[in-house]
Amino acid sequence: MRYCFTFLIVVVLFVSCKKSSNSAPGSLPDGYSNQGLGKSANDVLSGSKYTAINIQVQYMPGYALDNTVLTNVRDYLNALCNKPGGVTVGQSEIAGNGDTLNETTVSLIEAANRTAYTSGNTIALYILVTDGYDTAANALGFAYRNTSIALFGKEIFTHSGGLGEVSRANLETAVLEHELGHIMGLVNLGSAMVHPHQDVLHGNHCTNTNCLMYYEMESNIGLGMMLSGGGVPALDSNCRADLRSNGGK
Repeated sequence: MRYCFTFLIVVVLFVSCKKSSNSAPGSLPDGYSNQGLGKSANDVLSGSKYTAINIQVQYMPGYALDNTVLTNVRDYLNALCNKPGGVTVGQSEIAGNGDTLNETTVSLIEAANRTAYTSGNTIALYILVTDGYDTAANALGFAYRNTSIALFGKEIFTHSGGLGEVSRANLETAVLEHELGHIMGLVNLGSAMVHPHQDVLHGNHCTNTNCLMYYEMESNIGLGMMLSGGGVPALDSNCRADLRSNGGK
């Protein structure tokens, strides 16, 4: 199962997620990390099995995440997950690809380069930032395994940071926090709903147009807020309740 951000240039940057396959091809050497999206929601949220999170970020040349983004992601997970051991984030460069990518090629790149896996009391998450484009038109990124996310750095760089455009740090933060929402089981993707709020017409997304997990929240809320200095949208009360019910804060 895959959820991805796409865009169209209209007045603001249009971003949404869409559903793809049920599992990622290209097996990892670690069985735990080969599960479907949302399968580790409780493990990420609660402290019953894993008390810490380690995030491995690997980027292709020229597309490192800004330190602000790394801090935002760490703070986001610390605020939502019961991890007394905290959240650590490490970032390193890998060889570039430069090609048009899809779920298969991203999965193979992960399998060839990922070194951080879940062990002991620490659950590991993986973020790949590529120098290519997705074969799905205009995709910014997607979550595709229980602990795996890909961002398309070239697409993000092309459409952020310029005059009248959303800041690059805010765009990267929004994409990552939304995809981490799917990793944590939102919406109805491993974290059961406390109250009905799934937008069933658009997969595992929230019906609240003001929520980070709304399927096109950036078209009329998120990026509009960013462009006016409002920052990245937050999870609404229903999404927060789902996470708390599944072991989160």
